[in-house]
Amino acid sequence: MGTWRIGTDALARSRFAVSALAETVSALKSLNTGIVVPGQRDWLATHAPGYRERIAADPFARALVRAAFRPRWVADFLTSPPAGPEETFADELARVRATPPEAARAELDGGPAAPLPAELAVPDLPDRAAELLGWIWTRTVEPDWSRRRRILEADIVSRTQQLSSGGWASTLDGMRPGMRWLGDGRLQVNNYDLPAKDLAGAQLLFIPSTNHRGWLGSAGSDRHSIVYPCTGILADPADRQPPRALSRLLGPVRAGILTLLDSPKSPTQLVALTGYGYGSVGGHLQVLLDAQLVRRRRSGRSVLYFRTAAGDLLVGAQHRDADPSGLPRQSPPIH
Repeated sequence: MGTWRIGTDALARSRFAVSALAETVSALKSLNTGIVVPGQRDWLATHAPGYRERIAADPFARALVRAAFRPRWVADFLTSPPAGPEETFADELARVRATPPEAARAELDGGPAAPLPAELAVPDLPDRAAELLGWIWTRTVEPDWSRRRRILEADIVSRTQQLSSGGWASTLDGMRPGMRWLGDGRLQVNNYDLPAKDLAGAQLLFIPSTNHRGWLGSAGSDRHSIVYPCTGILADPADRQPPRALSRLLGPVRAGILTLLDSPKSPTQLVALTGYGYGSVGGHLQVLLDAQLVRRRRSGRSVLYFRTAAGDLLVGAQHRDADPSGLPRQSPPIH
């Protein structure tokens, strides 16, 4: 199994981060394989035809995708972890372009079993790889980035709260397939037969993404990342959209918050998921509390809100009684 040795110093320096480049690579992998979490199926149906057309017209891009995303492996130069929280997609893409061409070619050369394709033996390989990533970002990710970012940030809030209440073992176990905390400073990162890696003195980043499995990344020996599948709302957003009747009854913001509280969430998570201000979310939560549709409890330093039985009944009834358009079903005639 693949194991990383992570001392207390590395854990102290580790942090959660959002990466636009990681989300772009996730989109590229999903478009290439056709495998997405349920909540991304409409996105895939919208963008897959354009991607197939783009790839069909570009032999370099076809060869790059085959070589960079081999089974159990992703090219590091395409997935370099962000250097800081303020990095933009342009900053991350600049690091891809700055990769020495010979280093990129060496990464993509899989040896006798998978030699470097002739299409990739070009002097401007990093520039052309960055061009493909830029196309994926502009066409398929950037238009939806504000929503995606809120969801990824909400996942980070949830993980951080879990860390404060349960420690690293509860936070890391099951973060991605094959990953679990072994104790004694050892983290199993996958089930593959790989040499153990010592992260002493390095920085470790945990990056949520919409990919169904995630991957491991590195930037030299001093910065490593674990890209993991985002949980929660991305799994099935259709179930979390408030029906129109509920929105008319409570107001769209309040109905949306009540719908999201199928599992306990903090006000900070709700701010990240909805995009509304902290004061606005807090005011709506107070109204829902007064109406006894939600309750709250303390978890560590956080206050978590969750639906009461009455709140569950109200949301459940609306979902059961709405047709796919969101309009109430007509009652059968009485004879």
